[in-house]
Amino acid sequence: MRRTGGPILNPTVDVGDIDDATLLRRHVDGDAAAFGVLVARHRDRAWAVALRTLGDPAEAEDAVQDAFLSAYRQAARFRGDAQFGTWLHRIVVNSCLDKMRRRRVRAVVPYDAEALAAIADPRDDFAQRETVVEVTDALARLSDDQRLAIVLVDLQGMSVDEAAAVLDIPVGTVKSRCHRGRAQLAVLLGHLRPERVHRDTTVIRGTSPGPQASN
Repeated sequence: MRRTGGPILNPTVDVGDIDDATLLRRHVDGDAAAFGVLVARHRDRAWAVALRTLGDPAEAEDAVQDAFLSAYRQAARFRGDAQFGTWLHRIVVNSCLDKMRRRRVRAVVPYDAEALAAIADPRDDFAQRETVVEVTDALARLSDDQRLAIVLVDLQGMSVDEAAAVLDIPVGTVKSRCHRGRAQLAVLLGHLRPERVHRDTTVIRGTSPGPQASN
């Protein structure tokens, strides 16, 4: 039975020493503070995935909020056969896919490259910010499936196996989508110097932190 009351977490204990699965179990058991720790720990990566996938900061914020709310409500269903981060990213991806499906029903929301560049590090020089816009525009030209694979593997640094688990597809499918997506990006970004593309996709990978998520 779910307990009620104040937080169970000992304020003298460094929460960094508590693994995700334990925090989720404490949340299910009624710990009022545990899920907030998980949100703080995973919020930035979830935001980066949503922003790179959807290309619209407002939609990305909605997708992340929806994902954390779903995770909050579905915590008791977590079986532990995958890492919490993988399980959470799957929920984030599903939330993004739901947003993209809704786009097809209503007027299409443009992929807002200028808005994404605007939230990049203000210390970036003009040329670097311009390249962020071009790379973001190129990502928008990929299919949804290819963009998701590229975002997870190339921008978020996941292994192919991890991305396959998040997307719930075979490893070979992730490799194929990444290969096709990279080939298309190579054509679209062929006019840029390789070092600029590498440097500025690193900026894209580090974009955020995102908005504060609430339970």
